[in-house]
Amino acid sequence: MFSNMFSKKPDIDETLFNLRMARKQLDKQAAKAEKQQRAEMNKVKKALQEGPDRHEFAQLYAESAIRKKNESLNYMRLSAKLDGVASRLKTAQAMQTVII
Repeated sequence: MFSNMFSKKPDIDETLFNLRMARKQLDKQAAKAEKQQRAEMNKVKKALQEGPDRHEFAQLYAESAIRKKNESLNYMRLSAKLDGVASRLKTAQAMQTVII
């Protein structure tokens, strides 16, 4: 009797909104990771310019920069997947309104 009253299914518009918000958050996180990657690359350049005794630090900074670049790519990849899901959901919503 009360099970239907408390388990409200989210409608398609709400789901589309949530997908768009998640995509925007992922895009922001990707931009942040790219910014951190550029900062790490600047550290690499600075460490290499300081002399040969700083090559180990430069290597660590370079590894961190590569990690940040991969992180950014993963965020962008996930964002693209969410965008695809949102577009398919929007198409389904349009088809549903045509049928009704």
